Amino acid sequence: MKKYKYTAINKTGKKFQGVFLAESEKDLRTQLAKQDLYLVKAKTQSEKSPNAFFSVSGKVSVNELSTFCRQFSILITSGTSIVDALSILKEQSYGGYFKKVLERVYEDVKSGVLLSAAMDKHKKVFPNFLRSMIRVGEVSGAIDNVLVAVADYFESDSKMKGKLRSALVYPCLLIVMAIAIIVLMVVYIIPTFENSLASMDVEMPVITQVIMNISDFFIANWLYMILIIAAVVGLWLLFIRTKRGRYIWDKAKFHMPIVGKVVKSTIAARFCSAFSLLIGGGMDVVDAMDEVTVVFGNAYVVEQFKKATEDVRRGVTITDALQKYKIFPAMVVQMVAVGERTGELASVLGRSVSFFETQLERAIASATSLIQPVILVIIGVSVGVMFYAIYAPMLSIMNTL
Repeated sequence: MKKYKYTAINKTGKKFQGVFLAESEKDLRTQLAKQDLYLVKAKTQSEKSPNAFFSVSGKVSVNELSTFCRQFSILITSGTSIVDALSILKEQSYGGYFKKVLERVYEDVKSGVLLSAAMDKHKKVFPNFLRSMIRVGEVSGAIDNVLVAVADYFESDSKMKGKLRSALVYPCLLIVMAIAIIVLMVVYIIPTFENSLASMDVEMPVITQVIMNISDFFIANWLYMILIIAAVVGLWLLFIRTKRGRYIWDKAKFHMPIVGKVVKSTIAARFCSAFSLLIGGGMDVVDAMDEVTVVFGNAYVVEQFKKATEDVRRGVTITDALQKYKIFPAMVVQMVAVGERTGELASVLGRSVSFFETQLERAIASATSLIQPVILVIIGVSVGVMFYAIYAPMLSIMNTL
């Protein structure tokens, strides 16, 4: 089937324009004739998603998706058809790129394509999780409830990310301040004292000479150092964008002493929320396990979870599979075990979400409370060493006098 954008007229000469799915232009002409319309011109329409590069905003935020799902569910619940709901939503105050995508989705659904199939054409905009839930809603006939659940999930996940970003602000500021203080001393303060002490006949302590040599080296080669740092950072960013690099970096984060706890708590909260929605909507457990990996955001966990999924596909219980690969905290495995025994897995995991979100908040608070003192100690030691290096020769002079 091809999508045609057509212009047609009726018996009175009134012009009509629209989009229609047809096997060929001849088939399109036949279909329009059944509606007493006569084809004037038609051209096939591209199925590609709009290009984000040339848009004012080439990215669709989680907040936009959450708002879209919430508004969509309200319209469907009030009795509005999916086509009419999309017609209304595409005129709302979303970003330019998202509005273009919604226009394409609307045209597809209007021409007879299922909503999930229309969204599948725009995978960069609509996450796998959302598209899977839409398919569940279409099959179960409860698409309004599914949209509400997805909106709740997006909002909850956005809050978790916001808390994580907020917790990282202060440590990042401390790191920037530490670097700024060290650079200021190396570039301005130490050279000033070096010039003053050079005219005095005084033996420099080893630490003072080392600090001055570092300062001289930095001033003489600062441009090369910046270029080297930029090159290293660029190569690192390119490395973690590769499949292997992302896997290595995500595995390292997962096993880090402080960061690992935050990563594990984040993944646990996302898994419980998303998995409970999928199986609660009527999706098969194995299919839900295939789909839920998209919310993890960690290549290492995804690979391990896929191994667990294969075990479940071969007949192993979910509890045993998760216990084998140790990618979730013990509490998650216990909740899954309770859900499997009672036959209420979706309900048990759904009620556990708030608990794991609280655990995530505690993990973030614990990590920041450990990181901040370490950074402050580094700042204090660095500044202390430099001041000692500066004042040691002066103390030597005073003692001589």
